[in-house]
Amino acid sequence: MFARLRSDIQCILDRDPAARSTWEVITCYPGLHAVWLHRPAHWCWGHGFKWLGRFISHLARWFTGIEIHPGAKIGERVFFDHAMGVVVGETAEIGDGCTIYQGVTLGGTSLYKGAKRHPTLGRDVVVSAGAKVLGGFAVGDGAKIGSNAVVIKPVPAGATAVGIPARIIPSKEGQSADVTEPQQARKFTAYGITQEDDPLSQAMRGLIDNASSQEHQIALLWQAIEKLSNCVKTGDCVPDDAALKEQFEAGKFNDLVGK
Repeated sequence: MFARLRSDIQCILDRDPAARSTWEVITCYPGLHAVWLHRPAHWCWGHGFKWLGRFISHLARWFTGIEIHPGAKIGERVFFDHAMGVVVGETAEIGDGCTIYQGVTLGGTSLYKGAKRHPTLGRDVVVSAGAKVLGGFAVGDGAKIGSNAVVIKPVPAGATAVGIPARIIPSKEGQSADVTEPQQARKFTAYGITQEDDPLSQAMRGLIDNASSQEHQIALLWQAIEKLSNCVKTGDCVPDDAALKEQFEAGKFNDLVGK
């Protein structure tokens, strides 16, 4: 038990540069208090003391501003950073090492009792401020949810979801490649955002590059036509530099901007 408590504190010291000491984390971090209060609430819920579990979670919400249903499952080293206004639904599952910022909702879209209505977050997922993850689907290990994104479909491991509704940017290194490194070697992305996480800007850059390539090919075609007028007799009329097949990748841009 004490090892787990130390792990809860250490994960905050590792991920928040504003945390200066263990005592500061213990006394001044409502996200830590919410996790610690959730554990007895979850125990009560799982052992049939439903009202007591709900009452403990209600007190935790009043003290911390973080609402976690006692039925939700939370792994180890989960950090609710700032986290005012976070709502975690009954059937939600949060994997080890996740980071969740303020205003996040892990919500459900179904009214059927007993069904899996809320999302499952894999290991080391970052859910940024204001994001809404709605539905009983999975968010893969190492995925990132951008600020104010509305996610209504599964997110592959290592991918980034941004926008309303969220568009998926796959991991550069392939499926779950972002989480194959050791924990200490992996770079933590605060608020889940990098400079390359906008699919529309990626699509626009791709279109600009493609237009530039077309301009180059048109210039080569004019050179080829000029050469053709001078080499009818020799038969050596195919320029080496001209592209002989289509280069435009329409499917790739459609995936970026969403279908």
